[in-house]
Amino acid sequence: MEVEPSNSTQEAENEGAAPVRGMPKSGRWWKETKKPKNTINKVKPLHSSWEKKMTQRAQKAQVKLLQQEIRDKLTQEKQDKIERKKEHEERRKENARKAEIVQVIRKTEKLKKMKKKQLRKVEKRDVT
Repeated sequence: MEVEPSNSTQEAENEGAAPVRGMPKSGRWWKETKKPKNTINKVKPLHSSWEKKMTQRAQKAQVKLLQQEIRDKLTQEKQDKIERKKEHEERRKENARKAEIVQVIRKTEKLKKMKKKQLRKVEKRDVT
């Protein structure tokens, strides 16, 4: 008592699989069959749905916010770096002033007798 498969099940199996093709006449088995040109181009509709527009608008707004946050963060980091650099320079100058060895010249005639090279090294300071 054998039951033959019905035509509907055979058709369903054939629809799922691609049709079997034999060896091409040219012998170039790696070449694929070309699709007709009219099926290749998929034309988009001129207008999109309202929901799509709103989701795209929301995404754009989110991206803009993220970009602005990144820009703000970078500018803040730059400002912090500049401020740290200024503080470091100020501290360095202050330490250099503390470490200086100062010799007070009370007689101004000595300045007149000094040579140019020595005068270049002399600096005026407020020593109070």
